[in-house]
Amino acid sequence: MAETSLGPFLICYKPSFPFPFSSFFTPSSSSSSSSFSSTRVFITMSSSNVTNNKQQQVEQPSLLVFSGGTAFNGIVEELKKLTTRVAHVLPVSDDGGSTAEIVRVLGGPAVGDIRSRCLRLSDESTSEALAVRRLLGHRLPLDALEAKAEWYNIVEGEHSLWIGVSRPYRETIRAFLAYFQNQILRRSSESFCFSNGSIGNFFFAGARIFFQSLDAAIFLFSRVSDIPSESLVLPVISTNDRLTLGCELWDGTIIRGQNEISHPTGGSLQPINKVL
Repeated sequence: MAETSLGPFLICYKPSFPFPFSSFFTPSSSSSSSSFSSTRVFITMSSSNVTNNKQQQVEQPSLLVFSGGTAFNGIVEELKKLTTRVAHVLPVSDDGGSTAEIVRVLGGPAVGDIRSRCLRLSDESTSEALAVRRLLGHRLPLDALEAKAEWYNIVEGEHSLWIGVSRPYRETIRAFLAYFQNQILRRSSESFCFSNGSIGNFFFAGARIFFQSLDAAIFLFSRVSDIPSESLVLPVISTNDRLTLGCELWDGTIIRGQNEISHPTGGSLQPINKVL
């Protein structure tokens, strides 16, 4: 279901409930994506045969979701209460925030939206799961020097964020953070800015470059953050190359980059004619 041409998402479902059920979802009003502010998703399941819950186990519905990384996050927590059998299909073209710096220096697809969804789906049932979630969800300070100093503190394993993370998880996560750092140092011609950087994005990028596979990086991130095995996070296109969106306005102006399209700096109010 969609109410905007630039930010559609769709939910498909297989009704399998043995009792009437109806749910209504709407994105959180705090969402930073205004294009989704009025989007609503209805999920309705019913059956003519009502049985005793104690006699028959209820099977969770299976859902397919196409969405952006930010707008749908307000729904994910509620959706988890309904079912964990969800396949989330996400874009790999977001070139804003700390993702932009990773793509600028190291290339490859944008992983910010996928990382954000993985964190939302991650386990929260144990103290260690919460510690891993805090670590991978942490952002560095805005000040570039402070950010770089904190980053090195994290990579060296001395930061307080490591408290509560067991040795196997610590060694796994640190290995890919260190590999990410190594890849940055190899690009001596490019100076990487850690300002407001996402530790989860750095871990994700390190894993993708190491395996040379976006799918493998998603699998690793899903296991480290203990996402339910029946919950899938899928890129809309599996690639190791940079993907850039573009559009042509009605006046013929060409705009390139997802961030520039959704948050134009030129101030043009022309409607979009076509997407490139």
